[in-house]
Amino acid sequence: MSDTWLDQLAPEHAPPPPGWWPPAPGWWLLAFLAAALALAAFFLWRNPRRRLRRATLRELDRIRARSDADATAVAQAIQNLLRRYALAAFGAERVARLQGKKWLQFLDEHSGAAFAGGGGESLLDASYGAAARGGTAVDPTAWFAAAEQFVRQAARKPPRTARRKRAARAADAPAPGRSP
Repeated sequence: MSDTWLDQLAPEHAPPPPGWWPPAPGWWLLAFLAAALALAAFFLWRNPRRRLRRATLRELDRIRARSDADATAVAQAIQNLLRRYALAAFGAERVARLQGKKWLQFLDEHSGAAFAGGGGESLLDASYGAAARGGTAVDPTAWFAAAEQFVRQAARKPPRTARRKRAARAADAPAPGRSP
């Protein structure tokens, strides 16, 4: 062997730098998660029930901003807004014929007792002009709070009567393993 055998080797060189394509598996996963998150956010934003709720709450805020008007006008605006929301959320067959005590009962069932007692009755009386004649006590802040509670809770939970019926059916059902 000769001493120059090292001289016969090729010169040193670094490997080429890694290319940007194809990305590493972690980048693929990150891109997939970002696309899935954007798609989920888009569909959540476009959900018709959520859009209806947001639009109704914006309209309620506009009415609240104009609440320096007389109590009759405020009550009529809140009443009309609640009816429009209920028609859109629950359908005309359930809401269109409701009036008076039945309308208040419907609001009460779907809003967690926000319209129970004098609050709902004062809204009805004021919307038909009884407040101008000195009929009932007027409390627009309670009307706004009850209306907001109705809009936020109405579509999220079943009415209390439906929950009671389900609970009664569950109580009447035979225990597992026993025959009726």
